[in-house]
Amino acid sequence: MADTPKRRLLDQIGAAPSYVAAGSRITGDVEVPGALVLCGQILGDGDVKGPLSVAAGARWDGEVHARSGVVAGTLHGAIRVDGKLEIRATAVIRGRVTARSVAIAKGAVIEGEVTVTSGEPIVNFEEKRRR
Repeated sequence: MADTPKRRLLDQIGAAPSYVAAGSRITGDVEVPGALVLCGQILGDGDVKGPLSVAAGARWDGEVHARSGVVAGTLHGAIRVDGKLEIRATAVIRGRVTARSVAIAKGAVIEGEVTVTSGEPIVNFEEKRRR
């Protein structure tokens, strides 16, 4: 049972992610060696070597690259994800989206081009989780 792969991206974060707390604001480029949980605001470009989680109410202004991601907040700029990108119902993305696979919840707002690099179709879903 312990070897069962984790389905939700947030469950895959593992140990010691970096956090930007609600109410915090970082200005400048950000490099993170592992997972990043954003609950505050970042103004600048980012390179996240692990999973990225942008919480509802969080905001990122700039271009960001991550291994995988879940976006529930606001992102102004391009996002490029090597693996799976989940866009939650509360998300607002204004910019280019590029990922190997993309799942978009009903209610999410995307103003920009969406590119799926695997050639698979975009998965549309209705969120059943509580916010």
